[in-house]
Amino acid sequence: MNKRLSFFAIAAFLIFCLFMLTYDTQFIAVVDQAAFDLLYGNETIAIFHSLGATKVITAVTFILAIFAWFRFRKIQLVLFILVTVGLGYYLNQILKQIIERPRPEFLNQFTSFSFPSGHAMVGLLYLFTIAYVLGKTVSSIKVRSILWIIAAILILFIGLSRIAEGHHYASDIFAGWMLGCSWFTLCVKLYEISFKRNT
Repeated sequence: MNKRLSFFAIAAFLIFCLFMLTYDTQFIAVVDQAAFDLLYGNETIAIFHSLGATKVITAVTFILAIFAWFRFRKIQLVLFILVTVGLGYYLNQILKQIIERPRPEFLNQFTSFSFPSGHAMVGLLYLFTIAYVLGKTVSSIKVRSILWIIAAILILFIGLSRIAEGHHYASDIFAGWMLGCSWFTLCVKLYEISFKRNT
């Protein structure tokens, strides 16, 4: 992994920390409200929430792990998939319990905490992991680029869907993306180090 990606991962984590420390400030409240006014009630965007559902992510992750095993026969890659998505999910849940930010106040709102968004963070993790693994099956740089672009677009709409439905603040979403980027980059780095040691 090149130094630019490592720098990006550190920067993303610092941005996440900044949001964690400032999400209850007036400035963030204004940004959250502006995003809500723009997106709330958009049924087209709201459709994408299902791609970030826990059941969908769990099923796709296990299917990807099975595919990776039969395609590459490398336990390190299977563990990379499970650790990136699985531990990423639990990291998100732990942080929610520590930070305890209430969700937006709506009738019939979820009772779980809001920050950082699980759909944004774990949605990013599993889609980036898919792009990373499938990218190893093709030699074309163009095809690999398309995989990453598709993943990024889906990640964007999954995150925005939570604002459209009123289940998250925009700052929850952005923080989830930032922490997801950091965690994913760390997992890739650890995987690549482990892979080099075993080859």
